[in-house]
This record gives sequence, structure tokens and C-alpha cells, in this order.
Amino acid sequence: MRETEWRVTPYRDEAGMVFVEDVTEQRRRERDQLQKIDSAHSQLAIEIAERERTESQLLQAQKMDALGKLTGGIAHDFNNLLTSIITGIDLINRQLESGQPEKLQRFADAALGAARRAASLTHRLLAFARQQPLDAKATDVNQSIRSLDDMLRRTLGERIVLELDLESTPVVAEVDANQLENAVINLVINARDAMPDGGVIRVRTRRQHIERDPSLAAGDYVKLTVSDNGSGIDASFLEKVFEPFFTTKPLGQGTGLGLSMIYGFARQSGGDARIRSTVGRGTDVSLLLPASEHEVETELPPQEPISGGRGERILLVEDTDSLRQLAAEVLIEAGYVCTATGDTQHALRILRGDEAVHLLLTDIGMPGMDGRELAEAARAWRPTLPVLFMTGYAENAMERSRFLSRGTDMISKPFEIDMLLGRIRAMLD
Repeated sequence: MRETEWRVTPYRDEAGMVFVEDVTEQRRRERDQLQKIDSAHSQLAIEIAERERTESQLLQAQKMDALGKLTGGIAHDFNNLLTSIITGIDLINRQLESGQPEKLQRFADAALGAARRAASLTHRLLAFARQQPLDAKATDVNQSIRSLDDMLRRTLGERIVLELDLESTPVVAEVDANQLENAVINLVINARDAMPDGGVIRVRTRRQHIERDPSLAAGDYVKLTVSDNGSGIDASFLEKVFEPFFTTKPLGQGTGLGLSMIYGFARQSGGDARIRSTVGRGTDVSLLLPASEHEVETELPPQEPISGGRGERILLVEDTDSLRQLAAEVLIEAGYVCTATGDTQHALRILRGDEAVHLLLTDIGMPGMDGRELAEAARAWRPTLPVLFMTGYAENAMERSRFLSRGTDMISKPFEIDMLLGRIRAMLD
């Protein structure tokens, strides 16, 4: 079949001219071209889908590799710590059975020390994951560094010089002061370890305004930099230094969590951590922390020794049986009346009743109704009831200032007895 194209053109008065053109070959070429384009589009779509599938598999493989390193490192460190704890407690039991209590204190101290190191490890992991509860407030970064000066100099030894190059006026950041100090200590110790033959460590603070940075919101920041003139880090390792359990230190001399913890703290605070290094010349690690417009809170005077309870009734809600039993024992020994339950519905019945309750001590992460919901229900019936939350980790408790309301406070697990009793006494007084 042939295809033709007809065109009529006016020509002289009312007459016209008719042009007839055979367009069969032209139409065939057009159809062939469209078919090739459609085929190319289909092939491109297949290739894109295959590339996305390959990239997804690669990303999953990278995730599994990182997870393997993470879990392997955690298992190694925790197995060592748990062995110390279990051995210490086992030795205490053996001493009691044999009627030889002379070494109980030494074994108890060893087990407690291992437990505290395990607690420190979990804090580092949460900091890396940016899930550690932060108590962010206006903090004078210069003052925090000065408060660590004596301790750092004693830690560094005689062969390393510590220089403080701090902004002449206060530089105030909106951060958790304790986590900031931990970050500074870790950075200085890392710098020390990079200079086994001695050298100079410089801690510097400056204000910096940032615009058009893909990692940070535009605004004012406090830049804290710790520099050393040590061995430096090879360029091939720089992209990995903030990964968990990555370390350039010899086996057994570092967990590889220091820089990852610092990075997690900086990011969770709304800032960033950055590193520059040259082999043979040294390393600079900088924290960019959001500047604060609030006034720095004045430090409270040292507290008096913690006083015990005066018969106040505490409602303890905790779904972990062993922790609930031990916490109740601590409260009773301290002079409080404790009603303990692992059932939030039972707790609600008590709160609805006439029985006096002077403070609600509740875990946050519980099945069914969580601690925050329980506290809200409790305050519907008892508006002035103080509430102390306990948290090992809860997503909505990552920032205390956003989570807590008037008359409430939060304590992070694991906590020690004096910390718990001090927090309770302060809330009741």
C-alpha cells in the first residue's frame, strides 16, 4: 500500500493547484525511527532498573559489613566486661560460702568498675548512633575547656605541651556540657596517642558564620579545633575515621569509638565534626557547634550529702523484674515507702485511688502504655505529682528540653544509687 499526501494551493481567481506527493518511504522511515526510540527507552529503563538493583545490593552488603564490624566489636568488648563482672560476683559468692569476707570489697570494686566501663561503652554507642539523651543548654565552651586544663595536663605528661588558643570573649554554644567535655577529652587523648615521642597539642575556639553548607543550617557556630603535630593519618583512612570501631591504633590500644562518638554528639547537637590530616605533619579535628543566644546558667553550689527518705511513698513502675526489685530495695533502705509494679494498668489503678503517692518513678520504654503516657494520665488526676523518668533509650527522650515538662526529670540508665537518691530527694524538696 502506498501513502500519499495531498495539498491544495490557491492559484488565479477561484482556481487552485493540487499537489500529490508519495510519502510512503518517509512514513516508513519515521515509523522505524519511533520504533528505535521506543526500543532504546525500554533498554534504558531496563539498564536503570538493573543499576538500581545492583546499587541496592551493594548498599546492603556495605550495611551488613558495617553491622558485622559493629556487632563484632561490641561482642568483644562486652564479653570482656561481662567476664569481669561475672567473675567478681562469683568470687564474692565463693568468699561468703567459705566464710572469708576479707576480699569481698576488692572483688565488689572490680565488678563495679567493669560495670561502669560497660555503661561508658553503651553511652559511646548511643552517641555514635545519635540516640543518646542530650541535656542541651547554653554552655561557655571556653570555660568548659579551662575547667579541664589541669586534668588534661596531668594526663598528657611532660613530653607533650598543651596550648589553649581560646577566643578572647566567651563563646556560647547550645550543647550538652558533659558530652562536650567528654569530646574534648577524647580528642586530646587521641592527639596524645599520635605523638609517642612528644609534641604540641593546641585547643582553639573561634566564632564562625556559615552559609551554603550542605551539612549545616545557615547561622552562627562555635568552632572548636584540637590540633597536633603528630604522625598524621593517611588520606586513604580519613573517610573511615568516624566509623565505629575503626582505629589506626595497635590492637588492644583503642576501641575505635572515640571519634564516632564525637561525630554522633556533634550531629545530634545540630553541628558537624570535620578532620584534616597530613602524614608526618599532624591532624586537626574540628567541631562546629550551634551558637546559643541564651545566657549561660550559673553553677549551683556543691550539694550537701544526700539525705534519705522521710516516709514518702514512691510509685515505681518498671517492666524489668530484676531492676524493679533492686530499685525497690534501694528506696526502702533509704527510708521511702515503695509500691513497685511492672504493670501500667495496676499503676493507673493506684493513681486513681486515694492512696498517697509523693513521686512517680517510671521507665519510659515499656510495652503497651509507655512512661510518658502513664505520666500524662497520672497528672490528669494528680496535677502536681513529681515524675522521674528512667530511660535506657527512648526515641522521644533524646533531648531532655523537648521531652520534659514542669515537675518532671529524667535519669539515664545505667545509674548508680547515689545518683538516683539524689535526684529523688531534689524533686521532693
